Amino acid sequence: MTTKLTPELIKELLAETAKPCISLYMPTHRSHPENIQDTIRFKNLLKKVKESLSEKLPAGEITELMEPIEALGENKDFWNHTTEGLAVLRSAERFVVIHLPVPVGELAIVSENFHTRSLRRYLQSADRYHVLGLSQHEFNLYEGNRHALVEIVLQEDIPNTIETALGDELTDGHVTVASYGGAGGESSNMHHGHGGKKDEVDIDADRFFAIVADTVHRNFSNPSGFPLVLAALTEHHDRFQQINENPMLLPDGIEINAQSVSIKKLATLAWEVMEPVYFKKLEDIVGKYQQAKANGLGSDNIDDVTDAAESGRVDTLLIEEGRIIAKRLRNKITGTFEMMDLTQPKLDDLLDDIGELVNKMGGTVWIIPQDKMPSTSGLAAIFRY
Repeated sequence: MTTKLTPELIKELLAETAKPCISLYMPTHRSHPENIQDTIRFKNLLKKVKESLSEKLPAGEITELMEPIEALGENKDFWNHTTEGLAVLRSAERFVVIHLPVPVGELAIVSENFHTRSLRRYLQSADRYHVLGLSQHEFNLYEGNRHALVEIVLQEDIPNTIETALGDELTDGHVTVASYGGAGGESSNMHHGHGGKKDEVDIDADRFFAIVADTVHRNFSNPSGFPLVLAALTEHHDRFQQINENPMLLPDGIEINAQSVSIKKLATLAWEVMEPVYFKKLEDIVGKYQQAKANGLGSDNIDDVTDAAESGRVDTLLIEEGRIIAKRLRNKITGTFEMMDLTQPKLDDLLDDIGELVNKMGGTVWIIPQDKMPSTSGLAAIFRY
């Protein structure tokens, strides 16, 4: 039912031609009783959407357009498995539901285009990463940034246990497992092979690790480009690193069973690994901009960057995190920037418009913290030529 958020999905949403486009955003909650309010808030947003649609469409078309959204509102299983944020996008040709690992502001818009700012800005943050919680018998996957970490609900066709991964190829009488306590609340496993099958057990573990490495690479690391942090007991790190062919796996990891600690603790440990990687990434991005500017291929002037964005010359755009410039893109007839409605900063701003234009033209956009931005204008761009 839910769709994975990727740069390719954003491009598809920006290219949507069917009108009108419904965009719903709201914060959600993982647990009871907080999540009780979620369906109420969702249905209140639907009322706003219907009111807006009633000004544009006949009743029959409204019913057809709203049918999958209203069905979602009645799906109890869906609302029992939410994360921190939710995006629902609907046109006559498309119905997209996205769980987000971070809260988003409440918003209901009916317009000629999908509102993608919250999705794009999450994707464009340079601090996102995955954590692979791995044991000899199962794995869990998490997605996070410097503020939070959430577990990813894996699709049913993704084998996350050794039994589902190896199936009939699992060694007969594989193992019995006795757990005993380890340091720091960890647990380790004592494997008692039946009939001297320890070597076969190790082979099974290697095959399982290989399947995990390939599965995570194909389904998560490759589409997202996120760095991958391994969280596993010490004895599993070298084995997994030797088997792994995923270039996004970081050389440093967390030597702990991910299931033995709270997700808050896991987030803290993961960010200790990710923080130097994140700052190095920012330094590289900013360094490339400064070099480009010195060579006449970069600018932080809004007029210059707008010209370049409109002609498809922006290769990379840096936008200051949290910055809003209350203007719209230039009127092509008058050549001036138009002031926007200052009471509706969630709907649009100049930096967001330029970022969307750069995305449409195939450029890359990064959201950069204020203290790391190489300019004071709110943006900085690297030009293709």
